Amino acid sequence: MWFRSSGGWSTLLEHRIISYGLKLVTRRFFWEKAQEYGSKTAIISRKNNYSYEQLLRDAKQKALLLGGGKDLEQARVAVLVPPSYAYVAWQWAVWLSGGVFVPLSPSHPQEELEYFVRDAEASYIVVSAESQDKLTQVAGEYYLPYLRVSPVDGSLLMGAERKKPNVDTIEFPQVDKHRNAMLIYTSGTTSRPKGVVYTHHMIEAQIKSLVQAWKWSSRDHILNVLPLHHVHGIVNVVCCALYSGATLELMEKFQPQPVWERLMLNLIPQGSHVSLFMAVPTIYHRLIEMYEAAPAGIKPLLSDAAKTLRLFVSGSAALPETIFHRWKDITGHYILERYGMTEIGMALSNPLKEEERRPGWVGYPLPGVDVQLRDEEGHRLVTEKAARGELLVRGPNVFREYWNRPEATAAAFDENGYFLTGDIAQRDESGFYQIIGRSSVDIIKSGGYKLSALEIERIYLQHPAIEQCTCVGRACDVGSVERMGKRQVGTVQAS
Repeated sequence: MWFRSSGGWSTLLEHRIISYGLKLVTRRFFWEKAQEYGSKTAIISRKNNYSYEQLLRDAKQKALLLGGGKDLEQARVAVLVPPSYAYVAWQWAVWLSGGVFVPLSPSHPQEELEYFVRDAEASYIVVSAESQDKLTQVAGEYYLPYLRVSPVDGSLLMGAERKKPNVDTIEFPQVDKHRNAMLIYTSGTTSRPKGVVYTHHMIEAQIKSLVQAWKWSSRDHILNVLPLHHVHGIVNVVCCALYSGATLELMEKFQPQPVWERLMLNLIPQGSHVSLFMAVPTIYHRLIEMYEAAPAGIKPLLSDAAKTLRLFVSGSAALPETIFHRWKDITGHYILERYGMTEIGMALSNPLKEEERRPGWVGYPLPGVDVQLRDEEGHRLVTEKAARGELLVRGPNVFREYWNRPEATAAAFDENGYFLTGDIAQRDESGFYQIIGRSSVDIIKSGGYKLSALEIERIYLQHPAIEQCTCVGRACDVGSVERMGKRQVGTVQAS
């Protein structure tokens, strides 16, 4: 069984310092918020409402199932639960116990899930009923505790839960803010997915930056349709909402009709009204499709419902300008586009003021985030205001390491501690940023020029007859490779 904690001598030293009372432990900001907001609705899931105080109480009960109130000392806990109240309760339980939360997606194939469990060296597996058979093999292989739980509230199945003790009398471990808190796996587009190590301090830094920039408050109510194994859904939505004392409403899968139906409830005076919505461009595209297909008499209601929200955010992929402008036509809102990635959380964001947002651009650095450009050859930082180069990011929002990959970690940073994103960006005179593309795949060298596949795609998408397009580089015919390099090839899907 794996119970190894990472960090070696550095972790041992941290524990030694804590034992002498010389190092402050992190404030449990989530638990403090839960106590502050008490009976206020924290989560709406599967048509059930759960208060902040109930969430904290249930998380404590679940924490006892993991460590019995003792410190897990950064043991990894793999959690395969759909986006639901159960997911959040187990997330908090892992953190209360001093463990490392490893979120898994029910949509992943079994082989990939097993890879994550092995690579993370998980010590526990928590799995909901509908996915309970997916990880039995790897659990048996390593003799891992296998907790089958209800997808509704996360309680153990088959009556295995004993009489619940009074959790108010149990003192849970004090956890240093620089200890590991979460392991999120990259998408693995060019290699096997890597585990990105988040500390408690890193999560808090990301939350505070977004709460400040987007003015989260306890009056907010966010509808989530995103999966919860990436930073977009976990930090931007779940963590920011609960840190702010807002209400988090969870849909386990995205479908355009239920989303529009839920937004239309905002037109009813009574009840809690959705105020924020965050999604990827594909989701906005499908919502627009359904709006266009709606009967003429329904369209004004859909528009009026969407107008009641205060903020729509898009990320995880470039937002086509056609969607940016069409969403404005339908809802009266310009979508706020931002930039981030697993290793850094969010780094850039368009302004909160709608009139200052730009289509195709990702805005200014977020509070507390240090952003620089390096020339595309990697030789020097670019100091000119208006410039182009590889985007570098530094700050408390940046990850600690790739799990068990010291060489990859070292290669990911420059000598000044900046993370090398691998994205090429353009900066204008005002400090506004635009992502040109990945240096490895989106920059096409042709005829002595470096062309952005994303920029070419943006031009294609301005044509009303084109719904989707992809631009790639293809080697020229033999004899002209040295002269031209690659030629651009575009594929389009008609509207």
